[in-house]
Amino acid sequence: MTDQHIASAFDRDLEGIQAKIMKMGGLVEAAILDAAQSLETRDEELAEKVRVGDKAIDELEEMINEDAARLIALRAPTAGDLRLVLTVMKISANLERIGDYAKNMAKRTSILANMSPINGSQAALRRMAREVNEMLKDALDSYIQRDVTKAQDVIHRDADVDQMYNALFREFLTFMMEDPRNITACMHLHFMAKNTERMGDHVTSIAEQVIYLVTGDTPEEDRTKQDKTSTDTSLSPQAS
Repeated sequence: MTDQHIASAFDRDLEGIQAKIMKMGGLVEAAILDAAQSLETRDEELAEKVRVGDKAIDELEEMINEDAARLIALRAPTAGDLRLVLTVMKISANLERIGDYAKNMAKRTSILANMSPINGSQAALRRMAREVNEMLKDALDSYIQRDVTKAQDVIHRDADVDQMYNALFREFLTFMMEDPRNITACMHLHFMAKNTERMGDHVTSIAEQVIYLVTGDTPEEDRTKQDKTSTDTSLSPQAS
């Protein structure tokens, strides 16, 4: 096989992987918005759709990893091409984690649907989820367009998500102190807010991968986090 044939085969295989990445991204974007909407509207069927739909996201990540491993083994990509394949794998891993956080949010909707609503919190969480969703759209666009400026903008916007989380955290504490009957609902809502904040971190990681892909340089590791509660490990939920 000539070098030209090898190159065209690599491009063809890579296009297939990137198509799966875009499909996965679309499913994750929908999961974020649906999870937030199911909370605000107390729609347990929509929450169930998010939980069930996470399986398709997981399956796509597995397929992408298998395709990428096969591509590396069969095509022996050069350094630049190898960096692209590894970037795709890291992006899919971040998308899978975001999907997990959306699923975790949806799991709590059924519980909260049977509790008295906490004034304004559901709408605030939906606004936060929408911001993360817009960041994800832009991060994926920056990958397709190889747009470093757009990727950097996504990274900077993560501070806004952190500030929204901080405001919600303080609000939930106030509600709990005012009326102990709010404690259970506020704790569930706090975990949902924390899950959304962590989604923003994974979106930021995708943007950082884009910058690495285009420039070969890893962005500064010491990006300042605006989440002032992150040092309290007892309040940090884990995705499952």
